[in-house]
Amino acid sequence: MTITITEPYMVDGATEILSDEALAFVEELHRRFVGTRDELLEARRTAQRDAAASGRLDFLPDTQEIRDGDWTVAEHPDSLQDRRVEITGPPAPAKMAINALNSGAKVWLACLEDALSPTWFNLVDAQKNLYEAARGTLRFTSPEGKEYTLRDDVTLPTVVVRPRGWHLPEKHLQIDGSPAVGALVDFGLHFFHNAKLLHDQSAGPYYYLPKIEHHQEAKLWDDVFSFAEERLALPHGSVRATVLIETIPAGFQMDEILYALRDHASGLNAGRWDYLFSLIKYFRASGHEFVLPDRAEVGMTQPFMRAYTELLVKTCHRRGAFAMGGMAAFIPNRREPDVTEKAIGKVRDDKSREAGDGFDGSWVAHPDLVEICREEFDKVLGDRPNQVDRQRDDVQVSPEDLLAVEKAEGDVTEAGVRMNLYVAVYYTAIWLSGNGAVAIHNLMEDAATAEISRSQVWQQIRNSTVTADTGVTVTAELVERLLGEEVERLRGEIGDAGTFAKYFEPAAGVVRELVLDADHYEDFLTTPAYELLD
Repeated sequence: MTITITEPYMVDGATEILSDEALAFVEELHRRFVGTRDELLEARRTAQRDAAASGRLDFLPDTQEIRDGDWTVAEHPDSLQDRRVEITGPPAPAKMAINALNSGAKVWLACLEDALSPTWFNLVDAQKNLYEAARGTLRFTSPEGKEYTLRDDVTLPTVVVRPRGWHLPEKHLQIDGSPAVGALVDFGLHFFHNAKLLHDQSAGPYYYLPKIEHHQEAKLWDDVFSFAEERLALPHGSVRATVLIETIPAGFQMDEILYALRDHASGLNAGRWDYLFSLIKYFRASGHEFVLPDRAEVGMTQPFMRAYTELLVKTCHRRGAFAMGGMAAFIPNRREPDVTEKAIGKVRDDKSREAGDGFDGSWVAHPDLVEICREEFDKVLGDRPNQVDRQRDDVQVSPEDLLAVEKAEGDVTEAGVRMNLYVAVYYTAIWLSGNGAVAIHNLMEDAATAEISRSQVWQQIRNSTVTADTGVTVTAELVERLLGEEVERLRGEIGDAGTFAKYFEPAAGVVRELVLDADHYEDFLTTPAYELLD
């Protein structure tokens, strides 16, 4: 075995998670699949350049037969039939994992990606918590002595694990002197320790697959699943995967993605915030017609977002797959009843729209919102576990509909530019401190929303966008000034000089480089930030 760990274990019980056998399995996955992964990442860059030059995407001509074919995904296991409310959050620390499992949701999306800062401690702790959750032994005692244990008076949620995307490395595990593939580390450790037990419990193993940009990337995951099942002597099809449609090219390949995973597919999810980020990223240099209004103005009722979600529901149900709604960013604040009332109203509207559109369930990020989501889906589903039988034959979506950014209502404002810079710096600082999600002004911000924020600013500079509120042109000089002012605003809000110097100043440096480098656009904010992470 030539896999090496570059950091100490740090977490109690980590020696079991990082056993020689488990690491050997991860190494085997890496060696078998890293070459294909690398080729697919290079293909992403070529595809983006072609789309940016033409300013358009289309349904793939060479897969017309798949789109026209009469096929369905594999029959769903009982533990995934009812997904009307899914709570999302990281599996570390243990307190958050226990709260999610005790929330009353039908599914817990245990996120090792956008909601988890990938420090080595967090990653190992998350795997340990997932290991204990599968065995019903997860517990936590706070420094104040408060005990957190799993409830025994309710059915706990089905756990669906989200590994990192194909693009992310794992620098703490080196294979032949190079970082391991983060996705294979996350999947490999979880699968090795828990797959057989979960299968015997009829509770898994289940996964959410992020950041896919092409059906061949889905096929790579399918190959990984098939190999892992055979390697651990599990029946083919034991793994079930839900794919996040959170990139613009994936929005044009939903049928193909389900087909590539058809023996392992469970459904598709409308990963709305990453989808917006991908749209900006893909067409960032394609002209002013792809410049979106302020982020706060781009909701799910915009025409191009409606086209995306309605096509997702139609595609899933035609193929017998679940259509899962996305995350409403609004979160309650128990210390501010007025804020909470407004947040609940907006979440209720969002979930009511999704249930009415035919989604089979949706996401929330806070336990207080579980019942709100459940109530809205109960109104539509009643006693039925899902509405897969609801075919959306009324939906007709063209490539032009998916790219109709020019029909989006709203303006670009200087206030919006300021808020984007504020959020990008704030979130990056929190990420560097070891947390993957944070509430900022009663909105849940994760890597996806920070990506939208910094990408919009880069695109606005590139296109010399004129702000509607002040009438000024967004230039590098303007952004430099606004960034400095927002950083000083944060300095005053944070107060603690040590915390600000340790996390916020480096975060401001990362954001400054990302938004002001006119000759280079970094595909993911977390790539340069990862170099600063422990």
